[in-house]
Amino acid sequence: MPLSPVSEAPPTDTHTRRLRRKDARPGELLAAALDLFVDKGFAATRVEEVATLAGVSKGTLFLYFSSKEELFKAVVREHISGRFAQWSEEIEHFEGNSQEMLRYCLNCWWERIGATKASGIPKLMMSEARNFPELAAFYQQEVIQPGSALIARVLQRGVDRGEFRPMDLKYAVYMVLAPLLFLTTWTHSLGTCCDPASQIEPEHYLAMQLDMLLRGFSTTSTDPDAGLS
Repeated sequence: MPLSPVSEAPPTDTHTRRLRRKDARPGELLAAALDLFVDKGFAATRVEEVATLAGVSKGTLFLYFSSKEELFKAVVREHISGRFAQWSEEIEHFEGNSQEMLRYCLNCWWERIGATKASGIPKLMMSEARNFPELAAFYQQEVIQPGSALIARVLQRGVDRGEFRPMDLKYAVYMVLAPLLFLTTWTHSLGTCCDPASQIEPEHYLAMQLDMLLRGFSTTSTDPDAGLS
């Protein structure tokens, strides 16, 4: 009587867990790298520390990321530049007026970037860009340029619709970016050690900045919040 083919044994729970663990490793490494880059800076962070924090060996880290520079780029893409496609789509289909759109953009930035650990990345780049020009060029191309382009689209939309006055878009974009960069710098520097009375409430700060921006961009001297409540 011929023997029946021997079927493969079903995967054990241990095998399944290992597969799941392997699939999760890139995300765990990126999370560990973000924590260390923001807390210690790029130069002071060692890949051994990232691997240890993620619970893997240094060799395992290099299976996924060929260098510390590539690991940092992956962190930026995961937490910032990888979001631009979604933000662009949201702007494309936004139905409110341009004042509402600018308000939405700043609030979304705070919820998705500013209030997260990723808000330390801009501060890191400002402090270490001169020492790592290749990373600075990468950040300029992947974050600053597309981010500036999105803001310019919002402002140009307002001008085209007669909701904002004509303006020099290059410097108007800087006016929108400046308070965001200040807030991230403060949050990850003086904000960590100043007395409670000097602390900045991010939502209140952004609301004040937005009020000033909208009054400056407005085609009239009327309250830019009129009709938005």
